[in-house]
Amino acid sequence: MGSPILNKILARAAKKPSVAAGDLVVVDVDTVVLYDSNFFPVYWRDPVKIADPDRIAVIFDHRVPAPDRGCAQAHIDGREFAKRFGIRRMHDIGYDQGIAHTVVADKGYAVPGSVLICSDSHTGAGGAFNCAARGVGGPDIIYAAITGQTWFAVCETIRYDLTGKLKPGVTAKDLFLHLAQTFGDHSTYNVEFGGEGMRGMSMDARRTLATMGTELNAEFTIFEPDDLLADYMRERNPVPFEAQYPDADAIYAERRTLDLGSVETLVALPDAMIGNAVPVGKAVGERIDQAFIGSCANGNLEDLAIAARVVAGRRVAAGVRFLVTPGSQAIYRQALKAGYIETLLDAGAVVTPATCGACGGGHMGVLGANETCITASTRNFKGRMGDPTARIFMGSPATVAASAIAGAIADPGEYMKGANW
Repeated sequence: MGSPILNKILARAAKKPSVAAGDLVVVDVDTVVLYDSNFFPVYWRDPVKIADPDRIAVIFDHRVPAPDRGCAQAHIDGREFAKRFGIRRMHDIGYDQGIAHTVVADKGYAVPGSVLICSDSHTGAGGAFNCAARGVGGPDIIYAAITGQTWFAVCETIRYDLTGKLKPGVTAKDLFLHLAQTFGDHSTYNVEFGGEGMRGMSMDARRTLATMGTELNAEFTIFEPDDLLADYMRERNPVPFEAQYPDADAIYAERRTLDLGSVETLVALPDAMIGNAVPVGKAVGERIDQAFIGSCANGNLEDLAIAARVVAGRRVAAGVRFLVTPGSQAIYRQALKAGYIETLLDAGAVVTPATCGACGGGHMGVLGANETCITASTRNFKGRMGDPTARIFMGSPATVAASAIAGAIADPGEYMKGANW
Protein backbone atom coordinates (compact mmCIF):
# COMPACT_ATOMS: atom_id res chain seq x y z
CA MET A 1 0.00 0.00 0.00
CA GLY A 2 1.09 3.58 -0.62
CA SER A 3 2.71 6.13 1.69
CA PRO A 4 1.94 9.68 2.82
CA ILE A 5 4.51 12.40 2.16
CA LEU A 6 6.30 12.17 5.54
CA ASN A 7 6.86 8.43 5.25
CA LYS A 8 8.47 8.87 1.84
CA ILE A 9 10.83 11.60 3.03
CA LEU A 10 11.84 9.66 6.14
CA ALA A 11 12.38 6.49 4.11
CA ARG A 12 14.74 8.34 1.76
CA ALA A 13 16.62 9.87 4.69
CA ALA A 14 16.86 6.46 6.40
CA LYS A 15 17.99 4.76 3.15
CA LYS A 16 15.06 2.37 3.32
CA PRO A 17 12.60 1.36 0.61
CA SER A 18 9.71 2.31 2.88
CA VAL A 19 8.77 3.04 6.49
CA ALA A 20 5.49 2.53 8.32
CA ALA A 21 3.76 3.87 11.42
CA GLY A 22 5.38 2.37 14.52
CA ASP A 23 8.87 2.18 13.02
CA LEU A 24 11.85 3.84 14.70
CA VAL A 25 14.17 5.21 12.03
CA VAL A 26 17.63 6.75 12.10
CA VAL A 27 17.81 9.38 9.36
CA ASP A 28 20.42 11.58 7.73
CA VAL A 29 19.74 15.22 8.50
CA ASP A 30 20.04 17.68 5.62
CA THR A 31 19.95 20.87 7.71
CA VAL A 32 20.65 21.49 11.41
CA VAL A 33 19.62 24.93 12.68
CA LEU A 34 21.06 26.29 15.92
CA TYR A 35 19.67 29.47 17.47
CA ASP A 36 20.91 31.74 20.26
CA SER A 37 19.21 29.85 23.08
CA ASN A 38 21.27 26.76 22.20
CA PHE A 39 24.39 28.62 23.32
CA PHE A 40 23.31 29.41 26.87
CA PRO A 41 25.63 27.59 29.32
CA VAL A 42 22.81 25.50 30.79
CA TYR A 43 22.23 23.92 27.34
CA TRP A 44 25.45 24.27 25.38
CA ARG A 45 27.96 21.44 25.06
CA ASP A 46 30.70 22.65 22.72
CA PRO A 47 31.46 19.84 20.22
CA VAL A 48 35.04 19.00 19.23
CA LYS A 49 33.92 18.21 15.67
CA ILE A 50 30.92 18.50 13.39
CA ALA A 51 29.84 16.30 10.52
CA ASP A 52 29.45 18.95 7.82
CA PRO A 53 29.54 22.74 8.32
CA ASP A 54 27.55 23.22 5.10
CA ARG A 55 24.59 21.41 6.67
CA ILE A 56 24.47 23.76 9.65
CA ALA A 57 22.92 27.21 10.04
CA VAL A 58 23.31 29.45 13.09
CA ILE A 59 20.55 32.04 13.50
CA PHE A 60 20.25 34.43 16.45
CA ASP A 61 16.60 35.26 17.06
CA HIS A 62 15.10 34.82 20.54
CA ARG A 63 16.96 37.61 22.37
CA VAL A 64 18.07 39.98 19.61
CA PRO A 65 19.63 42.49 20.13
CA ALA A 66 20.93 41.08 23.42
CA PRO A 67 18.80 42.44 26.31
CA ASP A 68 21.21 41.34 29.06
CA ARG A 69 24.74 40.06 29.69
CA GLY A 70 23.78 36.38 29.60
CA CYS A 71 22.29 36.75 26.14
CA ALA A 72 25.30 38.74 24.97
CA GLN A 73 27.60 35.92 26.10
CA ALA A 74 25.48 33.33 24.32
CA HIS A 75 25.86 35.36 21.13
CA ILE A 76 29.63 35.52 21.63
CA ASP A 77 29.81 31.75 22.07
CA GLY A 78 27.65 31.20 19.00
CA ARG A 79 29.88 33.42 16.88
CA GLU A 80 32.98 31.60 18.07
CA PHE A 81 31.39 28.23 17.24
CA ALA A 82 30.48 29.36 13.71
CA LYS A 83 33.93 30.83 13.12
CA ARG A 84 35.80 27.78 14.43
CA PHE A 85 33.96 25.35 12.17
CA GLY A 86 33.67 27.61 9.14
CA ILE A 87 29.87 27.76 9.14
CA ARG A 88 28.90 30.03 6.27
CA ARG A 89 25.19 30.22 7.06
CA MET A 90 25.70 32.45 10.08
CA HIS A 91 22.87 34.93 10.70
CA ASP A 92 24.10 37.39 13.29
CA ILE A 93 22.49 40.66 14.35
CA GLY A 94 22.30 42.88 11.30
CA TYR A 95 21.36 42.61 7.64
CA ASP A 96 20.37 38.91 7.64
CA GLN A 97 18.84 38.92 11.13
CA GLY A 98 15.51 37.26 11.73
CA ILE A 99 13.46 34.61 13.48
CA ALA A 100 15.05 31.26 12.64
CA HIS A 101 12.05 29.76 10.82
CA THR A 102 11.53 32.99 8.87
CA VAL A 103 15.17 33.12 7.82
CA VAL A 104 14.90 29.47 6.79
CA ALA A 105 12.00 30.53 4.55
CA ASP A 106 13.71 33.67 3.24
CA LYS A 107 16.83 31.75 2.26
CA GLY A 108 15.24 28.53 1.06
CA TYR A 109 17.00 26.33 3.62
CA ALA A 110 13.96 24.03 4.04
CA VAL A 111 14.54 22.18 0.80
CA PRO A 112 11.57 20.13 -0.50
CA GLY A 113 11.96 16.44 0.23
CA SER A 114 14.67 17.02 2.85
CA VAL A 115 14.96 16.71 6.65
CA LEU A 116 15.53 19.84 8.79
CA ILE A 117 15.74 20.05 12.58
CA CYS A 118 16.08 22.80 15.16
CA SER A 119 15.44 22.78 18.90
CA ASP A 120 12.75 25.44 18.65
CA SER A 121 9.31 23.86 18.82
CA HIS A 122 7.92 25.75 15.82
CA THR A 123 10.42 24.26 13.39
CA GLY A 124 7.44 22.58 11.71
CA ALA A 125 7.09 25.88 9.83
CA GLY A 126 9.41 24.32 7.26
CA GLY A 127 6.67 21.85 6.37
CA ALA A 128 5.16 24.54 4.15
CA PHE A 129 8.04 23.76 1.79
CA ASN A 130 7.42 20.00 1.57
CA CYS A 131 10.27 19.54 4.06
CA ALA A 132 10.22 17.14 7.02
CA ALA A 133 10.97 19.87 9.57
CA ARG A 134 10.63 19.29 13.29
CA GLY A 135 11.73 20.63 16.64
CA VAL A 136 13.94 18.30 18.69
CA GLY A 137 15.73 18.54 22.03
CA GLY A 138 18.93 20.53 22.51
CA PRO A 139 21.08 17.40 23.00
CA ASP A 140 19.61 15.98 19.78
CA ILE A 141 20.74 19.10 17.93
CA ILE A 142 24.32 18.72 19.16
CA TYR A 143 24.26 15.00 18.31
CA ALA A 144 23.00 15.76 14.80
CA ALA A 145 25.64 18.45 14.31
CA ILE A 146 28.36 15.94 15.28
CA THR A 147 27.04 12.83 13.50
CA GLY A 148 24.76 14.20 10.78
CA GLN A 149 21.93 11.98 12.01
CA THR A 150 18.90 11.89 14.28
CA TRP A 151 16.00 9.50 14.89
CA PHE A 152 12.23 9.65 14.70
CA ALA A 153 9.28 7.47 15.54
CA VAL A 154 7.13 7.17 12.42
CA CYS A 155 3.53 8.18 13.13
CA GLU A 156 0.27 7.89 11.26
CA THR A 157 -0.88 10.84 9.15
CA ILE A 158 -4.13 12.79 9.07
CA ARG A 159 -4.75 14.25 5.63
CA TYR A 160 -6.69 17.49 4.96
CA ASP A 161 -7.99 17.97 1.43
CA LEU A 162 -8.60 21.70 1.17
CA THR A 163 -11.33 22.96 -1.16
CA GLY A 164 -12.72 26.39 -1.98
CA LYS A 165 -11.19 29.68 -0.91
CA LEU A 166 -10.98 31.71 2.29
CA LYS A 167 -13.43 34.60 2.48
CA PRO A 168 -12.05 38.14 2.14
CA GLY A 169 -10.39 39.14 5.40
CA VAL A 170 -10.28 35.57 6.74
CA THR A 171 -6.71 34.34 7.08
CA ALA A 172 -4.61 31.24 7.66
CA LYS A 173 -4.58 32.05 11.38
CA ASP A 174 -8.36 31.79 11.40
CA LEU A 175 -8.01 28.48 9.55
CA PHE A 176 -5.69 27.18 12.26
CA LEU A 177 -8.14 28.23 14.98
CA HIS A 178 -10.91 26.49 13.04
CA LEU A 179 -8.87 23.27 12.97
CA ALA A 180 -8.04 23.55 16.67
CA GLN A 181 -11.68 24.14 17.55
CA THR A 182 -13.29 21.63 15.18
CA PHE A 183 -10.83 18.72 15.23
CA GLY A 184 -8.90 19.31 18.45
CA ASP A 185 -5.67 17.65 19.49
CA HIS A 186 -3.50 15.93 16.83
CA SER A 187 -1.00 14.36 19.23
CA THR A 188 0.96 11.39 17.81
CA TYR A 189 -0.15 12.19 14.26
CA ASN A 190 1.43 13.93 11.32
CA VAL A 191 -0.72 16.44 9.43
CA GLU A 192 -0.65 16.61 5.63
CA PHE A 193 -2.28 19.39 3.58
CA GLY A 194 -3.20 19.23 -0.08
CA GLY A 195 -6.11 19.64 -2.45
CA GLU A 196 -7.22 22.33 -4.87
CA GLY A 197 -7.92 24.81 -2.10
CA MET A 198 -4.23 24.84 -1.24
CA ARG A 199 -3.46 26.33 -4.66
CA GLY A 200 -5.08 29.59 -3.65
CA MET A 201 -2.97 29.93 -0.50
CA SER A 202 0.17 32.05 -0.61
CA MET A 203 3.47 30.74 0.74
CA ASP A 204 3.08 33.11 3.70
CA ALA A 205 -0.33 31.60 4.48
CA ARG A 206 1.05 28.07 4.21
CA ARG A 207 3.90 29.00 6.53
CA THR A 208 1.46 30.32 9.13
CA LEU A 209 -0.54 27.10 9.03
CA ALA A 210 2.55 24.87 9.11
CA THR A 211 3.98 26.83 12.04
CA MET A 212 0.77 26.49 14.02
CA GLY A 213 0.76 22.73 13.41
CA THR A 214 2.91 22.65 16.54
CA GLU A 215 -0.07 24.04 18.46
CA LEU A 216 -2.21 21.20 17.15
CA ASN A 217 0.43 18.98 18.78
CA ALA A 218 1.19 17.41 15.39
CA GLU A 219 4.47 15.50 15.09
CA PHE A 220 5.11 16.92 11.61
CA THR A 221 3.05 19.24 9.45
CA ILE A 222 3.64 19.16 5.70
CA PHE A 223 2.20 20.49 2.45
CA GLU A 224 2.07 18.88 -0.96
CA PRO A 225 4.42 20.53 -3.46
CA ASP A 226 3.17 22.58 -6.39
CA ASP A 227 4.41 25.13 -8.95
CA LEU A 228 4.17 28.01 -6.47
CA LEU A 229 6.54 26.19 -4.13
CA ALA A 230 8.93 25.25 -6.94
CA ASP A 231 9.15 28.85 -8.14
CA TYR A 232 9.59 30.14 -4.59
CA MET A 233 12.48 27.78 -3.91
CA ARG A 234 14.28 28.37 -7.19
CA GLU A 235 14.32 32.11 -6.50
CA ARG A 236 16.07 31.54 -3.17
CA ASN A 237 18.24 28.43 -3.29
CA PRO A 238 19.95 26.94 -6.37
CA VAL A 239 20.33 23.44 -4.91
CA PRO A 240 18.47 20.66 -6.74
CA PHE A 241 15.58 19.07 -4.91
CA GLU A 242 13.17 16.19 -5.26
CA ALA A 243 9.81 17.15 -3.82
CA GLN A 244 7.65 14.33 -2.50
CA TYR A 245 4.00 13.66 -3.25
CA PRO A 246 1.76 11.18 -1.43
CA ASP A 247 1.14 7.95 -3.24
CA ALA A 248 -2.26 7.71 -4.90
CA ASP A 249 -3.11 4.81 -2.60
CA ALA A 250 -1.55 6.35 0.52
CA ILE A 251 -2.90 5.04 3.82
CA TYR A 252 -4.05 7.69 6.30
CA ALA A 253 -5.36 7.47 9.85
CA GLU A 254 -8.09 9.83 8.63
CA ARG A 255 -8.76 11.82 5.48
CA ARG A 256 -10.83 14.96 5.95
CA THR A 257 -12.22 17.40 3.40
CA LEU A 258 -12.29 21.02 4.54
CA ASP A 259 -14.08 23.81 2.65
CA LEU A 260 -12.06 26.96 3.21
CA GLY A 261 -15.14 29.04 2.49
CA SER A 262 -16.70 27.74 5.72
CA VAL A 263 -14.01 29.30 7.91
CA GLU A 264 -14.97 32.39 9.90
CA THR A 265 -12.95 34.97 11.81
CA LEU A 266 -12.14 33.43 15.19
CA VAL A 267 -10.46 34.39 18.45
CA ALA A 268 -8.87 32.02 20.95
CA LEU A 269 -9.77 32.84 24.53
CA PRO A 270 -6.95 33.09 27.12
CA ASP A 271 -4.80 30.17 28.27
CA ALA A 272 -5.43 27.65 25.45
CA MET A 273 -6.18 27.31 21.76
CA ILE A 274 -7.43 23.76 21.27
CA GLY A 275 -11.19 23.73 21.84
CA ASN A 276 -11.04 27.31 23.09
CA ALA A 277 -11.85 29.47 20.05
CA VAL A 278 -15.02 31.50 19.50
CA PRO A 279 -16.36 33.64 16.65
CA VAL A 280 -14.84 37.09 16.96
CA GLY A 281 -18.25 38.57 17.75
CA LYS A 282 -18.33 36.72 21.07
CA ALA A 283 -15.10 38.40 22.19
CA VAL A 284 -15.80 41.90 20.86
CA GLY A 285 -15.52 44.59 23.51
CA GLU A 286 -12.86 42.94 25.70
CA ARG A 287 -10.61 45.86 26.66
CA ILE A 288 -6.92 45.43 25.82
CA ASP A 289 -3.64 46.96 26.98
CA GLN A 290 -1.45 45.53 24.22
CA ALA A 291 -1.84 44.27 20.67
CA PHE A 292 1.00 42.29 19.09
CA ILE A 293 1.70 41.15 15.53
CA GLY A 294 4.84 39.12 14.98
CA SER A 295 6.54 35.75 15.51
CA CYS A 296 7.40 32.96 13.10
CA ALA A 297 3.65 32.47 12.58
CA ASN A 298 2.58 36.01 11.73
CA GLY A 299 5.55 38.28 11.14
CA ASN A 300 5.35 37.70 7.39
CA LEU A 301 5.09 40.39 4.72
CA GLU A 302 1.48 39.45 4.03
CA ASP A 303 0.66 39.92 7.73
CA LEU A 304 2.20 43.40 7.80
CA ALA A 305 0.31 44.31 4.64
CA ILE A 306 -3.00 43.24 6.20
CA ALA A 307 -2.28 45.21 9.38
CA ALA A 308 -1.36 48.32 7.38
CA ARG A 309 -4.62 48.15 5.39
CA VAL A 310 -6.67 47.91 8.58
CA VAL A 311 -5.02 50.86 10.34
CA ALA A 312 -4.53 53.16 7.33
CA GLY A 313 -5.89 56.62 8.13
CA ARG A 314 -6.67 55.61 11.72
CA ARG A 315 -4.94 55.95 15.09
CA VAL A 316 -4.22 53.40 17.80
CA ALA A 317 -6.55 53.85 20.78
CA ALA A 318 -5.24 55.75 23.78
CA GLY A 319 -3.78 53.43 26.40
CA VAL A 320 -3.03 50.63 23.92
CA ARG A 321 0.47 49.53 22.94
CA PHE A 322 0.46 48.24 19.37
CA LEU A 323 3.67 46.32 18.74
CA VAL A 324 4.66 45.00 15.33
CA THR A 325 7.70 42.77 14.83
CA PRO A 326 8.69 41.72 11.30
CA GLY A 327 9.86 38.11 11.08
CA SER A 328 13.15 39.09 9.47
CA GLN A 329 15.07 42.20 8.50
CA ALA A 330 14.49 41.19 4.88
CA ILE A 331 10.73 41.37 5.47
CA TYR A 332 11.22 44.67 7.32
CA ARG A 333 12.99 46.12 4.26
CA GLN A 334 10.27 44.86 1.93
CA ALA A 335 7.54 46.30 4.16
CA LEU A 336 9.41 49.61 4.32
CA LYS A 337 9.61 49.85 0.52
CA ALA A 338 5.94 48.94 0.19
CA GLY A 339 4.92 51.72 2.60
CA TYR A 340 3.49 49.37 5.25
CA ILE A 341 5.91 50.50 7.96
CA GLU A 342 5.12 54.18 7.45
CA THR A 343 1.39 53.45 7.60
CA LEU A 344 1.80 51.47 10.82
CA LEU A 345 3.96 54.16 12.41
CA ASP A 346 1.56 56.91 11.39
CA ALA A 347 -1.20 54.97 13.12
CA GLY A 348 0.83 54.83 16.35
CA ALA A 349 2.33 51.35 16.17
CA VAL A 350 5.82 50.60 17.46
CA VAL A 351 7.80 48.56 14.93
CA THR A 352 10.69 46.58 16.42
CA PRO A 353 13.70 44.86 14.88
CA ALA A 354 13.21 41.28 13.73
CA THR A 355 13.24 39.01 16.79
CA CYS A 356 11.06 36.54 18.68
CA GLY A 357 10.64 39.33 21.23
CA ALA A 358 7.22 39.67 22.79
CA CYS A 359 5.98 36.28 21.53
CA GLY A 360 7.84 34.39 24.25
CA GLY A 361 7.84 37.12 26.88
CA GLY A 362 11.58 37.62 26.54
CA HIS A 363 11.78 41.32 25.73
CA MET A 364 10.27 44.09 23.57
CA GLY A 365 6.77 43.78 24.93
CA VAL A 366 6.59 41.76 28.16
CA LEU A 367 3.16 41.84 29.77
CA GLY A 368 2.67 43.09 33.31
CA ALA A 369 0.31 41.98 36.07
CA ASN A 370 -3.35 41.71 35.08
CA GLU A 371 -2.82 43.17 31.62
CA THR A 372 -4.77 41.97 28.58
CA CYS A 373 -3.20 41.36 25.18
CA ILE A 374 -4.48 40.18 21.84
CA THR A 375 -1.73 38.56 19.83
CA ALA A 376 -1.09 37.23 16.36
CA SER A 377 1.79 35.02 17.42
CA THR A 378 2.19 31.36 18.37
CA ARG A 379 0.92 30.76 21.92
CA ASN A 380 -1.40 32.16 24.56
CA PHE A 381 -0.90 29.94 27.60
CA LYS A 382 -0.76 31.51 31.04
CA GLY A 383 2.52 33.36 31.55
CA ARG A 384 3.65 32.95 27.92
CA MET A 385 4.16 36.65 27.28
CA GLY A 386 5.05 37.79 30.79
CA ASP A 387 3.19 37.92 34.09
CA PRO A 388 1.02 34.82 34.72
CA THR A 389 -1.93 36.99 35.69
CA ALA A 390 -2.02 38.57 32.22
CA ARG A 391 -4.72 37.42 29.80
CA ILE A 392 -3.74 36.58 26.22
CA PHE A 393 -6.32 36.36 23.44
CA MET A 394 -5.20 35.17 20.00
CA GLY A 395 -6.43 36.22 16.59
CA SER A 396 -5.36 37.00 13.06
CA PRO A 397 -3.24 40.06 12.17
CA ALA A 398 -6.43 41.70 10.87
CA THR A 399 -8.21 41.11 14.18
CA VAL A 400 -5.22 42.34 16.20
CA ALA A 401 -4.85 45.51 14.11
CA ALA A 402 -8.57 46.27 14.35
CA SER A 403 -8.45 45.74 18.11
CA ALA A 404 -5.51 48.12 18.46
CA ILE A 405 -7.58 50.84 16.80
CA ALA A 406 -10.72 50.09 18.82
CA GLY A 407 -8.95 49.73 22.17
CA ALA A 408 -10.82 46.47 22.66
CA ILE A 409 -11.19 43.24 20.71
CA ALA A 410 -12.89 44.14 17.45
CA ASP A 411 -14.29 42.45 14.36
CA PRO A 412 -11.86 43.29 11.54
CA GLY A 413 -14.72 43.15 9.03
CA GLU A 414 -15.81 46.55 10.29
CA TYR A 415 -12.43 47.98 9.30
CA MET A 416 -12.21 46.29 5.91
CA LYS A 417 -15.30 47.68 4.26
CA GLY A 418 -14.41 49.10 0.88
CA ALA A 419 -10.88 47.71 0.99
CA ASN A 420 -9.58 45.49 -1.81
CA TRP A 421 -8.99 42.17 -0.09
